Amino acid sequence: MSAHIERPRLGIALRILSGLLFATMAVCVKAVSDTVPVGEIVFFRSAFALFPLVVFLWLRAEFPQGLTTRRPLGHLLRSSLGAAAMFASFASIARLPLAEATLLSYLSPTFTSLAGVFLLSERVTVWRIGGVALGLIGVIVLVWPEIGQGAVDDERLWGYAFGLLMGLLTACALIMVRSLSHTESPGAIAFYFVIASMIGGVLTLPMGWVAPDLRGLTYLMLAGLFGGFAHIAMTLAFRHAEASLLAPFEYLAILWPVLADIFLFDMPLSSAFVAALPLVLAGAALAAAEGRQRKRSGAG
Repeated sequence: MSAHIERPRLGIALRILSGLLFATMAVCVKAVSDTVPVGEIVFFRSAFALFPLVVFLWLRAEFPQGLTTRRPLGHLLRSSLGAAAMFASFASIARLPLAEATLLSYLSPTFTSLAGVFLLSERVTVWRIGGVALGLIGVIVLVWPEIGQGAVDDERLWGYAFGLLMGLLTACALIMVRSLSHTESPGAIAFYFVIASMIGGVLTLPMGWVAPDLRGLTYLMLAGLFGGFAHIAMTLAFRHAEASLLAPFEYLAILWPVLADIFLFDMPLSSAFVAALPLVLAGAALAAAEGRQRKRSGAG
């Protein structure tokens, strides 16, 4: 029963590794975003993530027998929301520095908290209000240099819009994951999400795909492999350590995109990002803490 908390150090190491792998995936996406359409990136990222995922499920004796489902429509909705979030995420990465696009992803707990109120009729609490307020102020601080001055960079504004959309879609997808996890295996949830993302990518083929060169194809393959292994590392992390123990290390993951912007993409951090960073992370932490407090109250 306690197998998932017997090796907390391993769980922490795996959580840190998953953050690094996700960041490396994002670096690969950023590297090809100027030349490869978003839909094509989504397809390759999903297709090559399928290989490590299937091997992982097979080693756990969950493939193919673990893919049976009693809620196909639930999987369809969750997978569609997740695939749309991936499109929005990659569109944001293409238009913003990696650190800023990643920071916007930390709004997901705040949006999840709001969605719980409107979709699940959960109570409005001080934790929720504080998390939403801090997250909103952080976004305003981040975006203000673009909207509060005369010169407006449309590409950056679209990047912020896609980033906010990604956070909202991710929150809705996570609520569906909560619902599905009562009857469905994590492997099945992940597998159908990857398949839906591949299909979504293929549907953009008439909009114009390109034939990537060897360098571009390598980045696309690595994006999928790193993304697949990142999901596996995160799954294993939660088997070896409690979520409350791993939570602080989720915020460590912002370090990798910051380093990538500085050393790989030669993009210095903006003062707006530095000011918005603690606000958005604090809002996410409050929203996540409220969720953990609710779970403990329910357990009691």
